[in-house]
Amino acid sequence: MTRKMSVAGTFYPARAVELERYFEHFNAAYDEDREIPAIKSRLVIVPHAGYIYSGYTANIAYRVLQNSGVKTFVVIGPSHRVAYTGVSLCDFSAYDTPFGEIKPASELVEKLKSKFSFVSLTQAHAEHSTEVQFPFLKHYIEGVSLVELIYSYADAKYISKIINYLLEQDDIGVIISSDLSHFHTLEEANRIDNICVKAIEKLDIDILYGGCEACGNIGIEAAILSAKKLGLSSHVLDYRTSADASNDTTRVVGYVSACFYE
Repeated sequence: MTRKMSVAGTFYPARAVELERYFEHFNAAYDEDREIPAIKSRLVIVPHAGYIYSGYTANIAYRVLQNSGVKTFVVIGPSHRVAYTGVSLCDFSAYDTPFGEIKPASELVEKLKSKFSFVSLTQAHAEHSTEVQFPFLKHYIEGVSLVELIYSYADAKYISKIINYLLEQDDIGVIISSDLSHFHTLEEANRIDNICVKAIEKLDIDILYGGCEACGNIGIEAAILSAKKLGLSSHVLDYRTSADASNDTTRVVGYVSACFYE
């Protein structure tokens, strides 16, 4: 069973040549006045909106991951379309992208299933929060393999245990997908999102509980818990809102990328 693309042509271009133009644009804009941090990270937080809005922010994290040397990644994102209890893991034979298929990390799937409890809801995996990450992985990580986890009503502590297990192995990376606040004015979005950003910077879930409105709050909390457990430091790579692309400051969505490292 191949994991088909469900948001190609909407959230990101369906043609590889157009995707390449996006990545070239993101990199040229970043490299004008900044350098990619010399950090080896295997745990990142990235946004998942349309590339025109959040692709630049996500792109920075993937360039950091490119320096990790890791080829196997687990992408963890919230369900936006299907409500259920737990975390969904499906045995896909491949993950489609405009650049071609990504192979599944089949051995890792079996290890995860033997150690943790998952549901298997195919319909939950027509999910943009994870899918928009796949072209980045295919582009930046040669020979990449993948596992996709989608959660709905889930316990951040349980997801953190999964992350801990993954990061205890030297050859696996974890990608946490989340946007920040939705549809506030720019001023209010900046205020609310600053709560999330500070929580990530300080590895403090109490701050996170103080008003962060991220759609992937559970995943962010799990990442913070794991970073603290594993003695990792955090580094916020980029924060911006949809207003940077649209110039609409009345109803904006916030985006952050961050990495955790030893």
